[in-house]
Amino acid sequence: MRLMQKEEIYFTTDKYSNLTDEQIITDIKNGDEQALVYLLNKYKDLVNSKVGKYFIIGAEREDIVQEGMIGLFKAIKGFDNTKQNTFKTFANICIERQLITAIKSSNRQKHMPLNSYLSLNTSAYEDDEDGTELIETFNNTQIEDPLDTITKKEYFEEIQNSIHKNLSKFEEQVLQRFIQGESYEVIAKKLDTPVKSIDNAIQRIRKKAIKNFF
Repeated sequence: MRLMQKEEIYFTTDKYSNLTDEQIITDIKNGDEQALVYLLNKYKDLVNSKVGKYFIIGAEREDIVQEGMIGLFKAIKGFDNTKQNTFKTFANICIERQLITAIKSSNRQKHMPLNSYLSLNTSAYEDDEDGTELIETFNNTQIEDPLDTITKKEYFEEIQNSIHKNLSKFEEQVLQRFIQGESYEVIAKKLDTPVKSIDNAIQRIRKKAIKNFF
């Protein structure tokens, strides 16, 4: 996905504003990635409105928002107008379901705070320099559903694609390995660099994602 400039985002908004959600979903399934960005943006306020009802042990608000965004992404990917009446209704169900699943998972793993998710909506709240990590680590051996992992990975790959041109070669290498589930220590060893350099790279990527994806 090529990173859109501000004027292109305005054009994109105008392009889809007269379409129904269901028509936009069709465009997305035909490979229109700008349509995907548009729909994620359109419904992020719905996600924000829902997260206030939930509390996850060890998680910041941004982490819960991220879970809601993953639920929204699942709704976009899974919507079938022959089975569901409207996308909005289906999105509500998927977002709620994802949040409830995250809470149940957190209750089972109280010692594992959900602080390793990409916080796309951090800019909507206080700017915390030491906040949530950019990418969800995929080396959690207690994930129940492999399909859930695949969906999340696909979601984060969309983020990676959207900020690709804003990353240095080193940041690209770090991000790609991190998405694959490698720890800071493993990445540092493979790239022959201090672990601190990996941590710094992830923080830079996080800021670029927040600035450029939405």
